[in-house]
Amino acid sequence: MNAPIERNYHYQVMRRAIDLIDAGGEDMTLDALARQMQMSPAHFQRLFSSWAGVSPKRYQQYLTLGHAKAMLERNFTTLETADAAGLSGTGRLHDLFLRWEAMSPGDYARKGRGLRIYWGWFDSPFGLALVMGTQKGLCGIGFAGEMGEEATMQDLVSRWPDAAFVEDPMMLRPWALTAFGAGDQAAEVTPLYLIGAPFQIKVWEALLSIPSGQVTTYSEIAQAIGRPRAVRAVGTAVGRNPISLLIPCHRALRKSGGLGGYHWGLPVKRSILAWEAARAEA
Repeated sequence: MNAPIERNYHYQVMRRAIDLIDAGGEDMTLDALARQMQMSPAHFQRLFSSWAGVSPKRYQQYLTLGHAKAMLERNFTTLETADAAGLSGTGRLHDLFLRWEAMSPGDYARKGRGLRIYWGWFDSPFGLALVMGTQKGLCGIGFAGEMGEEATMQDLVSRWPDAAFVEDPMMLRPWALTAFGAGDQAAEVTPLYLIGAPFQIKVWEALLSIPSGQVTTYSEIAQAIGRPRAVRAVGTAVGRNPISLLIPCHRALRKSGGLGGYHWGLPVKRSILAWEAARAEA
């Protein structure tokens, strides 16, 4: 079983386990989980730990309703502090790619006219992913686990309605594998091409400053981009981020500690946050 497919299989096991944990609470034992997954406890523990980096019991703690609030208390980062301390160097940005550029406002206003966007489906640690990119870099990643393949495709295509879309997974494969942690990172980088309105791109820039395993709030992002009263607009821009996972909109939480929304489904957001927190701790 190759690495991407294996990791996708692990996520599907995890996805089912998360549903069981949600139904049974923190007190569900390893034996009970394994039995409902129709696996031996040892096999389930091995699969689970391979994906999450921690034991099922420890992971359950990351999935509790209070986890987001606890992250804000322990792992909160102000974006100004992150920049001043150079924390972006330990974040997802520099782990995965070395450069990004944004489409000009004029080009964005043309809704992708004259732009060729390549697309393909790839297995990822969080289920089947639709990856899109231009010659300049990745411009879209969507997860189909909650929405389904057709809706995920329609969602991304509708963002740049006048672009020409060409199926070519081999063109995207090196970037996609590196983005999902399965490529040769010494040989490949994953450039990003941000296609959005100027305000959206400012918000996405701020998201890129949040280190892996840490979180911030929508109001903190609004402060960082110089629009402290635009919290609602920031939330909308976060939700419209087309490059999920790499531009980490999942790390933006409500000030109350609530998860807020997630365009590709809250179960995916919870899984990513717990996965990152477990790996940061490990």
